[in-house]
Amino acid sequence: MSRRPVPPFRLVASALAVGALLATAACSDGGDGSASADTAAQARAAEQEAAKKTPTGSPTGSPTASPSALTESGARAALLTEADLEDDWNRVADAEKWRDSLLVGEVDVSDFLTAKAEAAECQRLLDRLYSQDLLGKPSGASALAGFEQGDSRLLEQVAAYDRAALDEALKWMDSLPVDCDQFTATDSAGEKRTVQVTEASVPDVGDAREGLHVTVRGTAADNPATLTLDIAAVRVGSSAVAVTGGGLDGREITSVEQGARQGTERLRTVLDGGTPSPQPTNLD
Repeated sequence: MSRRPVPPFRLVASALAVGALLATAACSDGGDGSASADTAAQARAAEQEAAKKTPTGSPTGSPTASPSALTESGARAALLTEADLEDDWNRVADAEKWRDSLLVGEVDVSDFLTAKAEAAECQRLLDRLYSQDLLGKPSGASALAGFEQGDSRLLEQVAAYDRAALDEALKWMDSLPVDCDQFTATDSAGEKRTVQVTEASVPDVGDAREGLHVTVRGTAADNPATLTLDIAAVRVGSSAVAVTGGGLDGREITSVEQGARQGTERLRTVLDGGTPSPQPTNLD
């Protein structure tokens, strides 16, 4: 851990204390004018040295400002564009209305050894995936972008959160492959779905990150169906990028990883006060 800088007022106080001691020494010197001049020069030198060590930028020596808080316009600017994604993803206008009925169901408590606790966490996973708030409700600005490619979808959320709540959400995601590795959920019509949760890779970007792979096996339009979702969440300060991709066509891990990488870069650029480039240069 790096040592904390000494507050400016302590440096000034030290300089004044040195000056006072030198002045006292001069008074007790028997009235020698040259000695008084020497001690005065030494006092001035000590003050100048202290001034050099005092941080600049504000009268109180306050530290450099941290990245700006995420605004609504900033969240929208940080969203992925079609240029950020490879393949043939097309952006849609109504992603906030997306809901998948295969994610609706009540978790069967009997599937768990520590029934209530683990079942509650798995229920939270299904509910958050359905409501599009994987990391919980944002505490500040938030924006969504959705893309389609065939029967697959890619959803991105950029949002500001309470930092402690965001860290807790990432910790919760990390626990899911163990606590919710496989369970059953039943919808209101009595149809059962088998849900499996495993870890998924996430690019080494941002300040912290977690990834999940979720499959839900049930029925859609009276036919057997498997919903496959790859999920990446990346924290940047107290903001985050969450990318979920997949559908009935299978995995979209490559696009999710690309979205997480590009989305994190765009978010960091916005938080640093810049404007994301409309033509990314670091696509693989």
